[in-house]
Amino acid sequence: MSPAPVTVVGIGADGWPGLAPASQEALRAAEVIIGGPRQLDLLPAGCPAERVPWPSPLRPAVPGLLAAHAGRRVCVLASGDPMFFGIGRTLAETVGADRLHVLPHPSSVSYACARLGIPLEQAEVVSLVGRPLATLTAALHHNRRLLVLSPGAETPAEVAAHLRAHGYGRSLMTVLEQLGAPAERRIEGVADAWHHAPGDALNVIAVTCRRAPGAPRLPLTPGLPDDAYEHDGQLTKRHVRAVTLAALAPAPGELLWDVGGGSGSIAIEWMRTHRTCKAVTIERDPARAARITRNAENLGVPALRVVTGAAPAALAELPTPDAVFIGGGLTAPGALETCWEALPPGGRLVANTVTLESEALLTDWYKRHGGELTRLAVSHATPVGGFTGWRQAMPVTQWSVVKTGPQVRDEEEGPGRGRPWEGRKA
Repeated sequence: MSPAPVTVVGIGADGWPGLAPASQEALRAAEVIIGGPRQLDLLPAGCPAERVPWPSPLRPAVPGLLAAHAGRRVCVLASGDPMFFGIGRTLAETVGADRLHVLPHPSSVSYACARLGIPLEQAEVVSLVGRPLATLTAALHHNRRLLVLSPGAETPAEVAAHLRAHGYGRSLMTVLEQLGAPAERRIEGVADAWHHAPGDALNVIAVTCRRAPGAPRLPLTPGLPDDAYEHDGQLTKRHVRAVTLAALAPAPGELLWDVGGGSGSIAIEWMRTHRTCKAVTIERDPARAARITRNAENLGVPALRVVTGAAPAALAELPTPDAVFIGGGLTAPGALETCWEALPPGGRLVANTVTLESEALLTDWYKRHGGELTRLAVSHATPVGGFTGWRQAMPVTQWSVVKTGPQVRDEEEGPGRGRPWEGRKA
C-alpha cells in the first residue's frame, strides 16, 4: 500500500475567507496541519486537526516531521503559491511529486503585479527569503523593474541601503504590505531618501532601478571591466575573459569548476549569465579565496562556492561538472587528468596559459583529444612620449575541447545535478 498523499494548501494574508472551497474542505478533513505559526493562526476553530508548527531550521526537519505523521491525513500550509519560492519544492524533493496534492493560492507576486499594473510575465522576481542581500546586485540594471520577496519588516530599509551603496539610490521603491488582506498598505519613496520606519513583516518590494550618473554599469555579457574586481594581479583580463566564457558556453542550470580561481572572475561571470548557473572555484591561497568570496558578493553571485585547496586533491567529492576551466596549476601532477576524468561526455574543458611549459602540455593534449588550440594576443594603445603606440599583453594560449562519447543526460541526475551540495566553503 502506497503512503498517503500530502496535501499542500496555499493561503494568503486574507486567511480562511480567501480560500477556495476545495482548500477549505481539505483542511477540515485533515488529521494533521503543519505550517508556520502565522499561517496556523489564520485557521478557524472548525478545523479540528492537530496543528504542528514548523521547527527552525525548516528544511532539515521536513523528512522527520512527515515520517512522524505517516499514515495520517496531512495538510501543509504554505504562503500563496506553494510552488513559487515556497515549501512545495522541498516537499516534492522529500516525498516525490506523485505524492503531493497542491492547492495553490495567488502568490504575492500575482497580487503585486495586479496592484501595480505590471504584466506578470515581465516581472523579474528576486527572492531574499533565506538568501543574502547581495543576491539583489546582479539584477540591478537601469530602468529594470524588480519585485523583491522580503523576509521581514527590516528588509525595505536594507534594500534601500543596498541600492544606495551600488549607485542606484535614485531608484523608486514601493512596499506592498499584507497583500490581499483588509490591512493591505502601500508605501512609496526613493532609495536615497528612504526613512520609513519598519512596517509589516509580510511585504513585497517593487523597485524601478535608476542608476546614478557615473555609477558602474555591469552588463550580463562576459567581459566586465577589470576594475570591477578586487585582485592582486591574478585576474583573467577582460578581453581574454570574454573569449574564455564564449568557449565555456554556459547554459541555464549548468555547473562549472573554476580551477585556480585567482580572483574568481571566470566563475563569477559564468554565474551572472543566468540565475540558475552554478559554479565552484578552487583556489589554494587563502587570501585569494577570501577575495573571491568578496568579489562574488559585490557582483551579485554570493552562492558561488569557494574551495580553499590545491588541485587535484581539492577536486575530490565535488559534484560532476558540465564544464571545467583551468586558469592555474596546469602542471600540477594529475590536475588536468583529474579534470578530464570528471567531465561527462559532452562536457567542455577550457585551459589558459602564458608559460611555455604549460603550453607544451596543452599541445600534447590537443594532439590526443582534438578541440581547438588558440593563441590570444591583445594590445592596448598607450602613450609613447608625445605619441601613441601599441603595448601588447602577454599572449595567452587557450585549449578548448568537448569530451566525446555517448552522451546520456537525465533531467534529474545529469551533470551538476546528481549530487546536490550546499554552502560556499569546503
